[in-house]
Amino acid sequence: MMHMADGPDATLDPADWTQLRALGHQILDDMFDHLEDIRARPVWQQMPDAARASLRAPLPRAPGSLADAYRSLQDNVIPYTVGNPHPGFMGWVHGAGTPVGIVAEMIAGALNANVGGRNQAPVEVERQVSQWMAALFGFPDTARGVFVTGTSIANFMGVVVARTQALGRDVRAHGLAAHADLRAYASAEAHGCIAKAMDMAGFGTDALRTVRVDAAGRMDVPDLAAQVAADRRNGLRPFLVVASAGTVNTGAIDPLAALADVAREQGMWLHVDGAYGALGMLAPDVAPLLDGIARADSLAFDFHKWGQVPYDAGYFLARDGAHMLDAFAAPAAYLQRASTGLAAGTAWPCDLGPDLSRGFRALKTWLTFQVYGADAIGSSISATCALARYLAGRVAAEPSLELAAPVALNIVCFRYVCADPERVNREIVLALYDEGRVAPSATTLEGRYAIRAAIVNHRTCRADIDALVEAVLRAGRRLS
Repeated sequence: MMHMADGPDATLDPADWTQLRALGHQILDDMFDHLEDIRARPVWQQMPDAARASLRAPLPRAPGSLADAYRSLQDNVIPYTVGNPHPGFMGWVHGAGTPVGIVAEMIAGALNANVGGRNQAPVEVERQVSQWMAALFGFPDTARGVFVTGTSIANFMGVVVARTQALGRDVRAHGLAAHADLRAYASAEAHGCIAKAMDMAGFGTDALRTVRVDAAGRMDVPDLAAQVAADRRNGLRPFLVVASAGTVNTGAIDPLAALADVAREQGMWLHVDGAYGALGMLAPDVAPLLDGIARADSLAFDFHKWGQVPYDAGYFLARDGAHMLDAFAAPAAYLQRASTGLAAGTAWPCDLGPDLSRGFRALKTWLTFQVYGADAIGSSISATCALARYLAGRVAAEPSLELAAPVALNIVCFRYVCADPERVNREIVLALYDEGRVAPSATTLEGRYAIRAAIVNHRTCRADIDALVEAVLRAGRRLS
């Protein structure tokens, strides 16, 4: 160990940096190999009991070695993840990550920046990403964005900002006791985190109205208008409509321009849950489907899905950053801003959201765009949608398969057709997991079970789609 000049031998730095450096280089090479050779491994495999048992040891009190800990990871953790970097992973809307993302995480770990604020370059990196996103979505210069863990928290922020806009800053002191009449609206296909956000924000889930959807899974605007009108007649106060840009079940995009019209006419805040679909703005063939998103008051999305940034990198963007300050800024004595020095600057990231301690999530996003470029990321988004259309075509061409929902973006829901479709399709999905070549997920649409392929991975190609179709047909014949 290194010896400290004024105190006990307490540093956590190594006594031998050379040895650490050698092992660190080996681990980095191993992780690059992990991605380069990923097709040689199964998408997912069951974690053995021995591996689980190895991770139930008590808290280590004595020092150990990095080499031993790394061997344990190699044996017990690395082979048993969910598998989203694998091109055969089509289970959920998870991004695949990139080699550049590995490097970014390493740099961020070394800097160990707390990007809650203060006069430092990481804050400027995050501000640059905010400017990029405001321009991408057609938001004005007043727009501000901030990184969070994911869209669940970003949607929660949308509810809180809408609440403060509707009731004024006083609600932060007085609470919602006098405002039980507020109501929000989202479609029947909205993500469950919207109801959870209403719960966490103190409204309760009963204050969220469910709007029906059309045959394509999009929010029905006349039903929204009717529910808003009925609530107003009953003395209630509509304040928020949450639109989905890429629903979790089928990838449907709500009619954003029409919803913006309703929100403006009714004095409601329009928040868009664009968890994965919003970044379709990077793809020339997808962006027109998001028409109207520039009129949103706020937007939530993830860079770690279609943006391929490593987990986690969620984002909240408001048309006017002043609303974020109204909802979250609460300067304490120890955070007082100075005109110069380390404490300089105004509107720190911690003023714009719920977090004070914040990792340097902006770095991996910034580096991803710097190295690959927005156009290449957009091309990978277009490619996943093209693969979804290809899969839909393969399904339509097979008498034993049927589509379960329209294909809007990159999610394809389909079934194996047989006498007992519920049982057989469930067993098909489980069989595919055990085989390890491809891994779809499943959902229920109008009460019927369906296989769900979410194609998000930039590594996925037609051969992987063909492998999915062939595996489903093979398993279906065996199980029905």
